[in-house]
Order: sequence, then C-alpha cells, then structure tokens
Amino acid sequence: MVRNGRLSAVLALSCAVAGVGLVGCEDSTKADADASAGERSAAAPGKAADEGLLTGTKKIEVGGRLVNVSCSGTSADGRPVIMLLAGGGDGLEKVAGIQKTLSKKNRVCSYDRLGEGASDQPDGPQTLDSTGKVLTAVLDRVAGDGPVVLAGHSLGGLIAARYAPGHQDRVKGLVLMDATSPTQTADLNKGIPESATGPAVALRDQTLAILHGGEPEMLTVPDGKVRSAGDIPVEVIHHGKQYLAAVPEYGPGLERAWSNGQRKWLAVSSRSRLSTAKNSEHYIYVDQPDVAVQAIERVTSQAADRA
Repeated sequence: MVRNGRLSAVLALSCAVAGVGLVGCEDSTKADADASAGERSAAAPGKAADEGLLTGTKKIEVGGRLVNVSCSGTSADGRPVIMLLAGGGDGLEKVAGIQKTLSKKNRVCSYDRLGEGASDQPDGPQTLDSTGKVLTAVLDRVAGDGPVVLAGHSLGGLIAARYAPGHQDRVKGLVLMDATSPTQTADLNKGIPESATGPAVALRDQTLAILHGGEPEMLTVPDGKVRSAGDIPVEVIHHGKQYLAAVPEYGPGLERAWSNGQRKWLAVSSRSRLSTAKNSEHYIYVDQPDVAVQAIERVTSQAADRA
C-alpha cells in the first residue's frame, strides 16, 4: 500500500481522504519537529528592514480568529520575503525543515491557514477570496509593504497562484511545487467516471467533498482558467515518480491529467518555467529538498534583481 498522503496528493491535496485504508495526513517526521517553533523563536534579530515585523512563532488576530505564524532569518535590502504555503492537511511544522534551510540567506515565513495546525477553526465556509484576505493580513505583518515570493505545495500552490494575479504590487515571484490542478474537479470526474466501482469511487467522492468545502479548512476550490500575474518569475515543479498502484485502472489517466494541470499553471506568467523533480513523489520539498530550495532561491534572486 502507498503511504498516507501519496495517493490523495495526485488528487490535489496533501491530506489523504478517508477510506481505501488511507485516513488523515502524512505524519510530520521527527526532522520536522526538530526544526520546530522553538528554533524559529530563537532566530536572530532582523536587520533594520525587518524592524517592527513579526519574528519567531506567534499567533496574530485576523478577523476575530487567531492565525499561527512563524518567521525566521533576515532580509537584505530589496530582497523579497519568502512565504511558504503548505498543502491541504499540513501545517507550518511540515515546512519547518525547508524554512530553516532557506532562512540562512533569507527572511522566510510560514503560517497555518484557518483549520490547519495551531490556527483557529474557520467560523464558516471559506472561499479563495476569504482565505486570500487572511494571507494578505499575514503578509502585512511579516513583510510590511515590501515584496514577497510565494512558494506553495499542492493546495498551497493553488492558493498562491490564484492569489498572485490580484496582488501584483506585492507578489514578485512564485514557486509551485506539484500544485493542485486549476481544473482538478473536472480532471477527477473525467479520470474516475460515474461507472467506476471499488476503492476509486470512495477516493473520487471524498476528494470532491474536500475540494467543495469539506474539512479541515472548509475551503471551496472551484475550477477556473489561470489568470496572469504579469511577467514575474515563476517555477512550476512536477513530481517525477508515479504512485497510483491503489487504483491501477485509473492511475495512468490521473497522472496525465495532473501533468497537464502543471503545464496549465505556466500561464500565470510570461516568465514561467516547468521542471521535474525526477526522484520525488508529491512531497517534493521532503523527497528532494535541494530541488525546492534552489528553485525558491532562484526566483527570489530574480525578483530582487528586478526590484
């Protein structure tokens, strides 16, 4: 059996759906815990450009709800702040390892979206617009009016790519690590038709329920065309290892749809680049952290050069 998280990853979320023996999200590893909030809270004081901005791990109030935020490292003048967005079902502890590595040369932040990690539960259904407003409030606290680069995995990548076109004054680069397809519902309905039977049916129906406002985030993720964020530097990274043994009849088609979804995200910028993490499954920043780090640092440097 594939490990928790892998099968559901191809269906757009890091969090595995219930059924088919797959329940909950992939557990954070000990390495994640070792690079936890305690280490981040001990981060060195920021340079003048970072004064007054959030440092360490703290909860901030956004619209009456508490959002858990972590920042580490310092930023050079004009260099964007990096914001990491974890996948569905994952909190900031999942990206702690890559945050620690990136913060050696950059100011890097992450946060638990409402319904995830140590943040409050949402007070009702969420939309991409409402979750975007939370992201805006977080960026105000961690970056002020300075530039940012968003680096998102899975559902976090979709949120980042949907957010950037409407915030071109702030978002100066994107890294999308196996981001959820912009046409995920259609891809899933086509890939696992109504005539399907067995485990694939539960996988399809429960994943669609999550995409359409189910727990933990109660976030509705509609299909849609990819909007342009201009000519900002963008790197789209696709997983290289296939892992759909649990639904062999539909696996190849779902993999093709996922690959097509990665190519669709290239339309988010006229300066997009697609690459493949050949030795990685869905969790690219875990399986090949060097690939993720290098892509994020490239985009951040390119964004700084254009400032």
